[in-house]
Amino acid sequence: MKGGTTGDGDVRELLLVVPAGLLGVLLAWALSVPDPAPTAALVRVVADVTGAAVLGLAALPRLSARVSPPWRLLAGLAGIWCAAEFAVLLFEAADVVGVPVSELGADQFGTFLTELSGGQIGIAILFGAGAVAVYAAVAHRRPDIASADLVLVFTAVALALRPITGHMSQQRFGSVLAAVHALAAAAWFGLLLAIGLVVRTRGEWARVLPRYSAVALPLIAVVGVTGIVNGFVRLERVGAVFDTGYGRILLAKTVLLAALLALGWWWRRGWVPRAADHRMTARASLRRAVLEVTVMSVAFGLAAALAVTA
Repeated sequence: MKGGTTGDGDVRELLLVVPAGLLGVLLAWALSVPDPAPTAALVRVVADVTGAAVLGLAALPRLSARVSPPWRLLAGLAGIWCAAEFAVLLFEAADVVGVPVSELGADQFGTFLTELSGGQIGIAILFGAGAVAVYAAVAHRRPDIASADLVLVFTAVALALRPITGHMSQQRFGSVLAAVHALAAAAWFGLLLAIGLVVRTRGEWARVLPRYSAVALPLIAVVGVTGIVNGFVRLERVGAVFDTGYGRILLAKTVLLAALLALGWWWRRGWVPRAADHRMTARASLRRAVLEVTVMSVAFGLAAALAVTA
């Protein structure tokens, strides 16, 4: 393997995002005991991570016109995302009915899907994820007629649908804040993950990384501000940060975001200028990207737990 390129073995390190996301969920569970076991959050983090990855892959040409989405990989991730969203729907329906998922009846699930807004939104999300999977599979065969922007729009809409019906929807501008938070987090995480999956050479890192860095800082600022506002609206009092499970998870997520902000600042001083000047190998850049997306995945796990914590 040449020093200026990355191979499949290096890219497989990005699979650390899965156990890291699950670690975030388990950490949240430890902070919120005696809440129930975090099975719903485990499913939710898989849906959130794969949805963000699809968004990032679709948005990648916006960073560099020379980089095309890997349509087969995009189709596979969209398929996993669709399956995970279906599992999320099952857990949501079971929670509404008040029974374990294993005891949820088909008629109960059908009623949830057709008569409740959460189920109807879930169907729309499934349609969006499924449409992206099918489109990407076709695009793999006919890349000459494929449009990454179309996938980007469908994915962004699907990712924004669930937050707008959550607890924040009862507050003025709450739905907007929740949707902006979800999209900013998905773009921030998904773009860097996509770069790690697709970019192979030192020259490509030199071109793409500075452009990602330019958008990453405002994205993480939006994530931080909207997340804090959303969280404290939900908590209603400062003391709840320490004496409720939700508050402790929110505090852990805030600390982790602050650490990521510090890491991003450090990268902008060292990694980004060195990569832009072709003074860093593709492998070294990938390892830094793996570190950052792994920590981001822990934050996604905490966020998934927040979404299902009472």
